[in-house]
Amino acid sequence: MSKFKISRIAFKSLLTYTALLFIFAVTMCIIGYRGFTEVLLRMYTRGGFRIAAAARYDIDADQLDAYLESGGNTDGYQESWDRLDKLCNASDATFIYVIRPDETDYGHVKYIFSTVNHNSKYSPYEVGYIKETTNDEYRVKYRRMMEGESDAESLVLQSRQYSTRSHHITAMTSLKGSDNKTKALLCVQRQMTTLAVSRIEYIIDVIQATLVLVILANLLNTLYQRKALLIPLQKITEEASRFAKENNTTGKKLTDEIRNNDEIGLLAASIDSMEEKVVNYVEEVRRFTAEKERDSTELALAAAIQDGMLPNTFPAFPDRTEFDIFASMDPAREVGGDFYDFFLIDDDHLCLEIADVSGKGIPGALVMMASKIMLTDFAMTLRDPAEILHAGNNAMCGSNPDKVFVTVWLGILEISTGRLTAANAGHEYPILKKPDGKYEMIKDKHGFVIGGMEDMAYKNYELQLEPGTKLFLYTDGLPEAEDADHNMFGIDRILTALNEQPDAAPEQVLSNMTDAVNAFVKETEQFDDLTMLCLEYKGPAAV
Repeated sequence: MSKFKISRIAFKSLLTYTALLFIFAVTMCIIGYRGFTEVLLRMYTRGGFRIAAAARYDIDADQLDAYLESGGNTDGYQESWDRLDKLCNASDATFIYVIRPDETDYGHVKYIFSTVNHNSKYSPYEVGYIKETTNDEYRVKYRRMMEGESDAESLVLQSRQYSTRSHHITAMTSLKGSDNKTKALLCVQRQMTTLAVSRIEYIIDVIQATLVLVILANLLNTLYQRKALLIPLQKITEEASRFAKENNTTGKKLTDEIRNNDEIGLLAASIDSMEEKVVNYVEEVRRFTAEKERDSTELALAAAIQDGMLPNTFPAFPDRTEFDIFASMDPAREVGGDFYDFFLIDDDHLCLEIADVSGKGIPGALVMMASKIMLTDFAMTLRDPAEILHAGNNAMCGSNPDKVFVTVWLGILEISTGRLTAANAGHEYPILKKPDGKYEMIKDKHGFVIGGMEDMAYKNYELQLEPGTKLFLYTDGLPEAEDADHNMFGIDRILTALNEQPDAAPEQVLSNMTDAVNAFVKETEQFDDLTMLCLEYKGPAAV
């Protein structure tokens, strides 16, 4: 595996990690932004009503008609206006004003008092000035207050009248006369410049924190991926390829360099153990037995090691009622290049694999074992069939001097829903039987084989498994099994054998298929490995 390919795998991991961090940051930014805005709005609103409560003591509502008739030319009006003006500037309000809406349609208001903060660029309106109500929300609130439905209202708007385009909040209270009827409305308007500035500062702080978090998280993730996955995989692949070619040890163990306490560490230990056992047996057989016996012993050892790596304890998941699974691998020689695997990624996802290595004998078995554990490891981390095949292909192409390739069908079943996501790297078509139906071939789209060419793309497809659905997987040793006249068993005979007992359990399905093949080939020697897997989906577990 080249350093370039390692960086490509790491780069994709970084992209995924960065995207997740970005989504998290955006979500937290939106939540914080809204909460921050709501707090400031409540603060501005409470402040506006406190100013309005203080201003009400400076106005005699029973004198408002007289103030309008005199045009504000009375001592009482001027005293009230002066107090409102002082309050407007002391409280940092933008406007404090008293208006009487036109109660026919609330489309106009008449100003009785109008004070403006001296630090603003605005000018007060004269007594009796009539202004059009340009906002429907104001009309609704004017009506509610003048008709006695409400004594206080507030409204937040973006100003379209002024060049600042700033937000402002208006707190409105009713001015009632001695007859307890609303005579006019007292309004306090405050510009929310602090809100706009604070929100911008908040967004900038969040962006800066997110960038720092992304950089640090990606740096740590890169270092971890390189140390825990990429470098160990490279060493394991190179050592497996070297041993497959040279068939001897170097005296340096993988476990001395790879100390991972995970599947990578187990693979390294398995390779060390396998190399040591194979070499020891080869040397022992060379000293005490003939060449033929030595070869037989060597292959028997490799077969025992290979057989131990395949799940062969059935029932495989005795405590799971949602599915039943059975598989078998019958090598054409002592060791084979086929393999299957199935394991739970988590409580709700079952991974299924079946593959065929182009090599035979011990080299093929070594590649088979390395490929199996490599794909399993990628499945546990990536959890996407197409990505798993892509990563496995690049890993194998990076260190594959013997040009060995592997065909793979890989699927991940979501147990609770029956949704099966799968991808095919040049492998045989799967066969599916729906409830109350018959076995039929699924002609899925094939990607290129694993180890054949770098950076090949693979595509996922989905199958919906209903309770009672069965999935049958196999390698090419099944349809290509030959009789004495070189006739192949073929797909039609496979489907015929399956549909003779369509309701058979997975274990019986494989037994029936083996019997059908044996009856066809009779005494003809087996040419290729014969590997099969059958899954029956029984539906989600009862809650």
